[in-house]
Amino acid sequence: MTAAFFSPLSAQVVKVHEANSPDGKILSMEETVLSKNLSPDPGEYHFTGSGHEVKEGKAEKATEAFRAYTEGGKLFCVYKEETVLVAESEEDGIVYGEAVSRNEFGCDEGIFICPDAPKFAFYRKDERNVTKFPLLDISSRTGSLVEIRYPMAGMASEHLSLGIYDAEKGSVVYLKVDDFDDERYLTNVSWGPGGNAIYVQVLDRAQKNMRLNKYDAADGSFLKTILCEHNDRFVEPLDPIHFTPDGKFIYRTDNRDGYKNLYLCDEDGNVERLTPVDADVKYIADDGKYVYYTSAEVSPVENHLFRCRMGKKAERLTFESGWHEIEMSPDKKMFIDKYSSLNNPGTIELVSADGKKRELLRQAEDPTKDYAYTKIVLGTVKSADGLYDNWYRMIYPKDFDPSKKYPTIVYVYGGPHSQMVRDNFLASLRRWEMHMAQRGYLVYVQDNRGTSNRGAAFEKAIYSRCGQCEMQDQMEGVKMLRSLPYVDCERMGVGGWSYGGFMTISLFTNYPDIFKVAVAGGPVIDWKWYEVMYGERYMGTPQDNPEGYEMTSLMGKSKNIKGKLLICQGAVDKTVVWEHSLSFVQECIENGVQVDYFPYPLSEHNVRGKWRVHLMDKITDFYENNL
Repeated sequence: MTAAFFSPLSAQVVKVHEANSPDGKILSMEETVLSKNLSPDPGEYHFTGSGHEVKEGKAEKATEAFRAYTEGGKLFCVYKEETVLVAESEEDGIVYGEAVSRNEFGCDEGIFICPDAPKFAFYRKDERNVTKFPLLDISSRTGSLVEIRYPMAGMASEHLSLGIYDAEKGSVVYLKVDDFDDERYLTNVSWGPGGNAIYVQVLDRAQKNMRLNKYDAADGSFLKTILCEHNDRFVEPLDPIHFTPDGKFIYRTDNRDGYKNLYLCDEDGNVERLTPVDADVKYIADDGKYVYYTSAEVSPVENHLFRCRMGKKAERLTFESGWHEIEMSPDKKMFIDKYSSLNNPGTIELVSADGKKRELLRQAEDPTKDYAYTKIVLGTVKSADGLYDNWYRMIYPKDFDPSKKYPTIVYVYGGPHSQMVRDNFLASLRRWEMHMAQRGYLVYVQDNRGTSNRGAAFEKAIYSRCGQCEMQDQMEGVKMLRSLPYVDCERMGVGGWSYGGFMTISLFTNYPDIFKVAVAGGPVIDWKWYEVMYGERYMGTPQDNPEGYEMTSLMGKSKNIKGKLLICQGAVDKTVVWEHSLSFVQECIENGVQVDYFPYPLSEHNVRGKWRVHLMDKITDFYENNL
């Protein structure tokens, strides 16, 4: 690969954050990892009551008179000051009221309180058929093995049920779900108005078919299927439905028009597109007249608030460039707009629902102004297929001199549900990137096809071949870097964690003449060892997609290694189990390939706190000594 193959027209600089004084403070590793003072503090504001009164500080979570909780494997309900045991685990492998599906499909909770009646729905998860994976616990005198249920791709998965507890009756009923097979997913549970019906997006295990079903909350009986989705790649339901005052509901999917759009639906299956825009959007609120939503239509690295009415042109309500986070008031008359951009550390405004009246609540100061932060560039480079502009941030080395050449580190994640580059303060900079820039490195971070907020075709391009188009896009960025006169093409490194660890070793073994040094943390090595829910969505099963699993596996790639590779892993990682990295190390041993390996014995998937200071020192020293 040479610079001759790269056209300067394929990339452009969009925004620049100029360097602070080079005489400023230099980041210590403790500050890099642990400091909270170097993150902007625009403050916190929230609405109180049922109107639009604003109060400074975080909202306090009220203790509800009717509530449910889990404790010690048991599910309890508190109603009229009485605590009732609703359900308890019959045996190991059965749990009640906890999040399911390893938190995929938006399943971050296991209890769903009805807003209109003293009822709640809850998950029952039966994972007795799921294989166990042993984790070594060294905290005791002799050590012990802790077994976790870990459903690997193509193997047995969990069985889900959804129960409903009626506190007035003191009874439990279970929904009568018979769609697909017993390993179906029950996602995005939504209560209907009045609490008489409950709605569930039922997904088959292959994640290609979804049915939005309605059930009777009194006896759990199936009432009707309202709508269906099918996609030959995958369907990924992520949001509950939102009912409007007229009994219709708002539903979000990317399966109908290619982008995550909002649709107004009724129970007869009539569906009308609310947001006819080629951009991903997210529901915020509705008042019966307007639907409020944020959208990527201005730019995929910006997030703006819009509102629309059926059949009417949408109105844009936020105009300052950057990334806007919105909280709507309970009466829908005001919203709190919290935003930042590359050069704005943070602003909070109180805004009228039509966007015309704005009151400044707080403007954050730049907490890095006394530090020798270097130049940051926000820009784009064409994807390998030429269809998209992929966004990047580039952090220049301290005391930058364009006549010199600098070692360069590509930091990569590249996987689904991620967006590494945004037009927020310092473009989502990870502080370690600035730490390395202060040591004289150029640091580059880029999103690629497969990441979020760019539409279905962009996100689903990775289907059945994880890592392939992602590498192609990352290498377009690398071509751009290698065309720059101040990049030392003989001293290029790459690093990343989790999916980024998988991408790091993929790049390092597929392009061994480009990257001299690599650091991979918690890497996926072979998708057959990864979990059912995430892995099968993007790769199918090993039985159905053997060619894809073979192509993407890093087993067999160690013989390609030419440079220096460091792998770090939490030894009690419950997300990417230890089998991945240990298997790769064993292959390196078999092939006589030297790699560096450092486990963190008591860490899970992420290394945190003071242990993370040790990790980042380890990574930094590895680049310093080898790049």
